[in-house]
Amino acid sequence: MQQLPPLFEQQMESLGLSDVASAISAGLPEVSVRLSRGKPAPDFEGAEPVAWCGRGLYLPSRPSFTLDPCFHQGRYYVQEAASMFHARVARHLCTLSGGLPLRVLDACAAPGGKTTAVIDELPEGSLTVANEYVPARAAVLRENIVKWGAPGVIVTRGDTAALSRLKEAFDIVIADVPCSGEGMMRKDAEAVSQWSEGLVEECAGRQREIVDNLWRALAPGGYMVYSTCTFNRRENEEMVEYIISELGGESVEIPVEELWNISPGLFTTAACYRFLPGRTRGEGLFVSVIRKDGEPSARKDRSRGRDKKKQKPVPPAAAAAIAEATGWIDASAGMRVTLSGDRVTAFPEAHAALLKALEAETDVIHEGVTLATLKGRDIVPAHSLAMSALLKRGVFPEVELSREDSLRYLHGDAPTLPEETLRGYVLLTFLDLPLGWVKNLGRRCNSLYPQSWRIRLNIE
Repeated sequence: MQQLPPLFEQQMESLGLSDVASAISAGLPEVSVRLSRGKPAPDFEGAEPVAWCGRGLYLPSRPSFTLDPCFHQGRYYVQEAASMFHARVARHLCTLSGGLPLRVLDACAAPGGKTTAVIDELPEGSLTVANEYVPARAAVLRENIVKWGAPGVIVTRGDTAALSRLKEAFDIVIADVPCSGEGMMRKDAEAVSQWSEGLVEECAGRQREIVDNLWRALAPGGYMVYSTCTFNRRENEEMVEYIISELGGESVEIPVEELWNISPGLFTTAACYRFLPGRTRGEGLFVSVIRKDGEPSARKDRSRGRDKKKQKPVPPAAAAAIAEATGWIDASAGMRVTLSGDRVTAFPEAHAALLKALEAETDVIHEGVTLATLKGRDIVPAHSLAMSALLKRGVFPEVELSREDSLRYLHGDAPTLPEETLRGYVLLTFLDLPLGWVKNLGRRCNSLYPQSWRIRLNIE
């Protein structure tokens, strides 16, 4: 049992949530994962389904995810079950939008759980922009996006004021705003120690500023998905009512089942969804969807996003690098392959203009799929390519690793390859799915696994 702040307990009692406070004190958080749509699922023995997310699973105990090669391959994401509700929200909004390609902004995206959940629900041809303000968190976000392997993603580093200048650019804006963190108290002692009434007010002020900025980036007829991991009305229902009354939004209902025990909003007519520990199987979460007034004309023709300008002539060496790297991916995927500096990148042709606009307003740290980097005369395949759905299997020689050898590789050690392995760049696999690259020099090979991503735990 953990001791909660007395003022917090009084707040919960006034909201009729004393039983939720008791469940938080008991400190019994769930362990859950969400499987990737685009990669083979590993077997989790004894797992139970998350009711509101078709790819979500509760696990009977917490394994060492760091020591599971499948985790590093992006086959699943470790995510709190309530947060998986964003996948259901995204699926419903895609249905309301007629199944057309969408442009989605996840404005406060790190570490990437909600972003990857939404990506898996979007129609083909859609684009997701995942933004994070804090540099260290943005780096973690980029890593998780790369591992997920979806090509139609941009990762940016910037504040919401910069995003507001991209006026009416997005069909869906996810505002999972920084909050007082009451919903994480059961699993995070720091959330308990830092809580105060002053923090709630501070967060509410910041949330309004973020919402105002993001509303400008939302297209007419588009949807804002507002969420927090907290319980008080100040950061939840009051913020939703502000969006509806002051910004001109309309509440949107999301279909849910009664058996899921998702609670409605408190003292409001707006459609709100509260996940409450002890009542719902998961941690605390608040979600509400608000539609912006207007007609969604921007969704009708994504060809307007194409860059019609004539491309500058490419030097012969660069053209050769682009041509070689292009041969490593599915040519029918509608990707534009370019060379910028020493990096060869594939990016969806239809969204080139939006990428250019983002580069003018934010720090773009990842776009599409990095195929290769140039090092002297070498064209070195990038880890992003190994993780990507675009990779054309069979272009490179492949070597299957055992679990033990996979962990050594992820630790930074170069494996011993079979003698008959061709020299050059070799794709390593685990359970027949790409794990990463090595360069085979003959008697030895060099690991190309990103140094900052390497396992630091003892793997023996």
